[in-house]
Amino acid sequence: MSDLGGLPRLALDWHLAGRGVVVATVVETWGSAPRPVGSQLVIRDDGHMEGSVSGGCVEGAVITEALDALEGGPDQKRARLMEFGVTNDEAFAVGLACGGRIKVLVEAIHGEAWDLGTLTELVARRERREPVAYAVDIDDLHGSVPRRIFGADAYPDRFRLDRSGVEDDGRTFVAVHNPPLRMFIVGGVHIAQFLAVMARACGYDVVLVDPRPAFASPKRFPDLKILDDWPDAALESAGLDARCAIVTLTHDAKLDDSAIMAALRSDVFYLGCLGSKRTHAKRVQRLVEAGFDMDAIARINAPVGLDIGGRSPAEIAVSVMAQVTQILRQGK
Repeated sequence: MSDLGGLPRLALDWHLAGRGVVVATVVETWGSAPRPVGSQLVIRDDGHMEGSVSGGCVEGAVITEALDALEGGPDQKRARLMEFGVTNDEAFAVGLACGGRIKVLVEAIHGEAWDLGTLTELVARRERREPVAYAVDIDDLHGSVPRRIFGADAYPDRFRLDRSGVEDDGRTFVAVHNPPLRMFIVGGVHIAQFLAVMARACGYDVVLVDPRPAFASPKRFPDLKILDDWPDAALESAGLDARCAIVTLTHDAKLDDSAIMAALRSDVFYLGCLGSKRTHAKRVQRLVEAGFDMDAIARINAPVGLDIGGRSPAEIAVSVMAQVTQILRQGK
């Protein structure tokens, strides 16, 4: 299964292999529901499943419903909405957390809702690292246009916040499929050791870029992908996009400037550079001489990180991760 294609790719592969497939999606939650809206579970006709809609507490009921749908005729294979909550005896039986409710959309892959063309388009866009969403009318699951595919411009706030959910009309469910977040840390210094751990904990695929083997060694950065090319070549070959953050930490102008120029030629949502205000002023002059205008240079966050008074490498890493998160989620 392609990491970028995710569960939709798995569902498509199973369907193309001739298996019956059902996709279950969390469309609404209230209270202490254990999984966020947009979480998915893919169920095969032999009961094999991947993903989760509740952390385990309602999966059994959802799988039973899915298998019943696959065993029935065309009418039984139609989409259905399931709700579990404290007033639902079935919810108590499967252990839903007290005070929580969850609504799950259960749909078989076939010609009505999840038609092959729509699912194929969703998977293809995900694998091209394109932000993509689909919308479905949960009050009219069997209407003539059950699925619509959109890009990020249609729901900018939802894409920025990675937030699937029901629109204000109370009936349009929007499922956001953003490409995975990536962070490229340029410079295998002490700050990078802390920042890499924090970024991974926040859901980023982290890559270290440093051509100096003494700094970028697997011993210092275990289980981390390391690119040892010159920074501009490494970053350009990685395919930078609007789901990428770049942090330069080397204190070596030759390396940092190479990465900064590659970043400024891309759509990365965050570019932060270590160094004092004096260091940054010199950096700005070099970038101007290299042909970059002040609007482009203004994208740089320098000195890097939020001003929280951090002094140690770990505290500086905290300030950087906080600033990256602020810009990602608030657009500031």
